[in-house]
Amino acid sequence: MTPPAPLIQSRKVGRFRVHALQAGGQKLDGGAMFGVVPKPLWQKRIAPDDRNRIPLGMRCLLIEHDDGLVLIDTGAGNKESAKFHEIYGLENSGTLNDEGVARTNLEDAIAAAGYRAADVKLVINTHLHFDHAGGDTYIDAAGAVRASFPNARYVVQKGEHHWATHTNERTAASYFERNWEPIREAGRFDLIDGEREIVPGISVIMTPGHVPFHQSVLIDGGGEIACFLGDVCPTSAHLPLPWIMGYDVEPLVTMESKRSLLRRAESEKWLLIFEHDATVAWGRVRHDGKSYGLEENSNGS
Repeated sequence: MTPPAPLIQSRKVGRFRVHALQAGGQKLDGGAMFGVVPKPLWQKRIAPDDRNRIPLGMRCLLIEHDDGLVLIDTGAGNKESAKFHEIYGLENSGTLNDEGVARTNLEDAIAAAGYRAADVKLVINTHLHFDHAGGDTYIDAAGAVRASFPNARYVVQKGEHHWATHTNERTAASYFERNWEPIREAGRFDLIDGEREIVPGISVIMTPGHVPFHQSVLIDGGGEIACFLGDVCPTSAHLPLPWIMGYDVEPLVTMESKRSLLRRAESEKWLLIFEHDATVAWGRVRHDGKSYGLEENSNGS
């Protein structure tokens, strides 16, 4: 079995130095993660445990940018109960901070990169599900919910914020307003509409399907482009077009988002960064005439 990815993996993307930060682990039902794909097929890629759960990561990306540190997604945070952690197989507890509050793996990973939460100037959320935006805020020693990155502005699609605040029986279990509303109320959440450059060299592109306003993030370092995929393709095992999560609210839309993105990624030789892959942080894609997969030896620095 391939060992889990380390807490931090670093490399250059053109002029940018980037750090893949493992914000913790998850264990989710393999059938839910692979939708209509039969278990005899998906278990060859990721073996389940005796509860049919597969190991997953919660990878975030820290980018050293001239305008300040940029962080993409924030993991699950520290606000949920022990029961919640058991249900979702969350393992993300780190060391104690100066307040005596348990830090998360993400905070420890940022420290391992040589920075503090206060150094982050921009947070981009691919979407607002708890395992992608839970770390936007934290509970302090007095029990108050505060912004995890006190000097940062936060960015998400306006449509995703509306979707997250108008839930139904299908979507409510993934969205908790405490993860973002304290930031929005403070006037520090920038709700954007569609594709745009956020800071020079870092842009968002629309990749709907998992949720209607999901965005992925392009990092153009000049001479090399990387794409932080989010949940349009959560692991390297999800590269085949029809291998789509049962969690996706519009699976056929996801397939077309993947088709467009992977075609461009292969043509332009993007480095793809996988958020939920427990072992593979990044790699380049190839099409063998039948399906997409990773190029061999494409995940080096």
